Amino acid sequence: MTFEPTAAYAESTAGSLTGGPKTEGRICSAAVRAYDIRGHAGRDIDRAGAYTLGLSYAGAARKLGVRRVGVARDGRLSSPTLEQALVWGLMDGGLRIERLGIGPTPMLVFAVRELDLGGAIMVTASHNPAAENGFKILLGEERVHGDALSALVQGPCERAICGSARRHSVLDAYVAELARAAKGMSPLKVAWDCGNGATAPVIERLAPLLPGHHILINTRVDGSFPAHAPDPAAPENLSQLADVVLANGCDLGVAFDGDGDRLGVVDGQGRILWVDQVLLLLARDLLARRPGSGVTADVKCSKVLFDEVAAAGGRCELSPSGYVLVRETMLQKGAQLGGELSGHIFFDDGLGAGDDAIYAAIQTFQAISHLSGGLAGFRDSLPPSFATPELRIPCPEARKPEVVAEVAERLAQEGATVDRRYGVRVETADGWWLLRASGTESKLTCRCESVHPDGLDRLRGELRRHLQLSGIEAEV
Repeated sequence: MTFEPTAAYAESTAGSLTGGPKTEGRICSAAVRAYDIRGHAGRDIDRAGAYTLGLSYAGAARKLGVRRVGVARDGRLSSPTLEQALVWGLMDGGLRIERLGIGPTPMLVFAVRELDLGGAIMVTASHNPAAENGFKILLGEERVHGDALSALVQGPCERAICGSARRHSVLDAYVAELARAAKGMSPLKVAWDCGNGATAPVIERLAPLLPGHHILINTRVDGSFPAHAPDPAAPENLSQLADVVLANGCDLGVAFDGDGDRLGVVDGQGRILWVDQVLLLLARDLLARRPGSGVTADVKCSKVLFDEVAAAGGRCELSPSGYVLVRETMLQKGAQLGGELSGHIFFDDGLGAGDDAIYAAIQTFQAISHLSGGLAGFRDSLPPSFATPELRIPCPEARKPEVVAEVAERLAQEGATVDRRYGVRVETADGWWLLRASGTESKLTCRCESVHPDGLDRLRGELRRHLQLSGIEAEV
């Protein structure tokens, strides 16, 4: 295996380094989000910022005794350049780097365990638009987020004895682990939409190992995302998959975001199953095998999920939104399953301990294998409800918390029934609606649910009224 020497990247990109703290060349503070780093590539995040992040991460890692970490990237057009600069910074910070190439974030998490690494950094902007990029950061197997992430980004940047890097692949080992998770599943006809994202190399190797018939679309990794945006939580991004399912008589279709940690699902009739519905499918299957198990779901999830888990003998705990926070709540409550409406699903063991959407797809196949009516039959069996998808409303970053606070104050003055633990969740005779600040984008996230279409219209009108009073015009 070939080891790569460090480059004199500090002088060529970010100015000279004297061995002391460095302040120039930092990543734009607005790109440091609640759970990861995301911003416009070349403006908020550039080569100098990636290099400096590598140095500051290396310093933090060395203090913890970490000497060897992994790096991988998604297929975005800016990812190769940012990944190279990041690796140079990590090497100049004295670390040994395993460069794993293109692949989904869950593959990198797998590599941390498989190769006994002390941490990892993924170059990705996940489901964000093609022009954006960023970093997901792990120390050990835990995501660095919140204040710890901000401190790491702004931490001291000091060069150390030169590190090294080598190219290494865990792709085959990761695929083999996924295939083992599928052991015993029924033969199904499945359409897979790789979305031109980083899951494609994995799924191309995995699908032939699974029983049944598998149709793959958008398998060319292309960071311009020519087929559709890399976000399976948006209904328009599942329309091509639904067409393929219907045209080929598939049992279901699955789709993924740009880095493979969000799952989208359509049934054999081309109807979207929101992730809270998928979570209920998985919960019923879990409770049949492990009675009394716990399920964690974020605040955007349907009341139907909470009621039906309880009816099946389980306990369902409410969590704040944010994939890191869902996982933390799941661990705190001792739950065996967790999920967020945006597409992140967690299990309590193996590959599922991270938000691995390919593994979640396999577990969905396994759950369907135990149903006589298939996925469409499961969807038809659900209690009637009428809900919006997760709505994302553009909002200036600084205004996000202000708008939520303004809405909460008006609701209090109106005497509404409000749960303010995780944003603003309002209960009315018609159902409920939610408003919160996104942790990953300059947007507000909203959702409404009712048992009647007229009730849903009223909820949407109420949400729209409050947004307008705060100066936000949006179709909801």
